Amino acid sequence: MKDVLVVATEFFDLPVEEKKRFYSEDPHDQGCRLKTSIDFAREKVHFWRDNLRHICHPLEEHIQQWPDNPARYREVFGLYSVEVRNLGLRILDLICEGLGLEAGYFEGELSQGHFMSVNHYPPCPDPTLVLGLPKHGDPFTITLLNQGDVPGLQVLKDDQWIAVEPLPNAFVVNINHMLQIISNGKLKSAYHRVVASNVARMTIASFIGPSMDVVIQPAKSLVSESNPPLYKCFTFGDFTRTYITDTPKGKDPLEHLMIQS
Repeated sequence: MKDVLVVATEFFDLPVEEKKRFYSEDPHDQGCRLKTSIDFAREKVHFWRDNLRHICHPLEEHIQQWPDNPARYREVFGLYSVEVRNLGLRILDLICEGLGLEAGYFEGELSQGHFMSVNHYPPCPDPTLVLGLPKHGDPFTITLLNQGDVPGLQVLKDDQWIAVEPLPNAFVVNINHMLQIISNGKLKSAYHRVVASNVARMTIASFIGPSMDVVIQPAKSLVSESNPPLYKCFTFGDFTRTYITDTPKGKDPLEHLMIQS
């Protein structure tokens, strides 16, 4: 956990000429992509973040697209991605047990997707004028966040923003939108944002989610006559397309999927 933060810092400290070969403004770029701010257009406030994002699974199919400078990047991030994926799948197994789902429910296509988001929040001379990231819920299944030792993450609870203070050697685990739907609302997606700081902050977010063509719906064993489904069926790919338009407008991306009683 410490090594990836060190190597990530080394990457963002590289000269612009070295980093810019990964830069892309195409939000549909599925390779290794460097960007600044976020993809949402028409920003009302600037989002004070540099971001490197790359696919992690299957590792052997994607690692050659990752940076080879710093020299340790592929080795350190490769090992980390395997271990953090194993941890995420273990947590999903425990969630199965807690919900009463059959063991291994999230294996296969529901956890096929795995990519990493390396977030660099530079020191900001006036943090009151910007945000690191706006309010949002993650569209995938589960997020494991290594947030280092600099605070900045806030979670929304009872209409109040609550700071999530970093704990040494600990992950922040976020329930994502797909897990809320599969659990038929028993689990709630965590809405969160990032505030800027006058000191540099580095975080590594690992997202585990479905493949694009998999059908998402409340788990059949959690639905009954007395507990009807709350959400319609849809493909994850269709959801991601509406998510990137609804979220910047402040709309709940799950609202149009709810079954009206």
